[in-house]
Amino acid sequence: MLKADLHIHTEYSMDCRTPLDKIIARCLEKDINCIAISDHDTIEGALKMKEIAPFKVIVAEEILTPHGEIMGMFLKEHIPSGLSVDETIARIKAQGGLVCIPHAYDFLRPSSLGGKIVAEIADRIDVMEAFNARCTLTRCSTKARQFAEKHGIAKGAGSDAHTAEEIGNAYVEMPEFSGREDFLQALVQGKIVGRRTNPLRHVSSALAKLKNI
Repeated sequence: MLKADLHIHTEYSMDCRTPLDKIIARCLEKDINCIAISDHDTIEGALKMKEIAPFKVIVAEEILTPHGEIMGMFLKEHIPSGLSVDETIARIKAQGGLVCIPHAYDFLRPSSLGGKIVAEIADRIDVMEAFNARCTLTRCSTKARQFAEKHGIAKGAGSDAHTAEEIGNAYVEMPEFSGREDFLQALVQGKIVGRRTNPLRHVSSALAKLKNI
């Protein structure tokens, strides 16, 4: 059985300073044996992590569209930010990736995709992040979970960790999978486990972003 934290950032994100080796150490400490590295606007860190981690790594990316962020999972190539929602989804699908919507309905986060857009693309969503540990309000995750259940979309979860200490705050207990092909089937059988991260952790992200300006 896997403990999969499906939303982790590394020092390759502009708002995170956590090196890859520190992420690996924390995962081993917390018995997290599957992760999705989903840095902002790059897959470089994810590709490097896949080479060195002693556990399963999904290459992902948070891609900022004019309406909010979309996560591509099982990517082979970087997708630039700034593209339309439709073009972003098309590029994810073109390389055999999965479309995941992170932290939907979180109105406290400007990068969240709005409810109207989410409804319009429901038939193209593969995974809905039904629990994001960094979402301050529980109703955001509740709404995302209900949306996924209504539309028959697989439910994921992640810590959205920007510091090593956050890793494992949310994860999915799920069966083993061999690749993108059987990932969704395994995810549907999974159980979401998680707790909300202290909102003060957002300060570390803001400071990291300032240092990278």
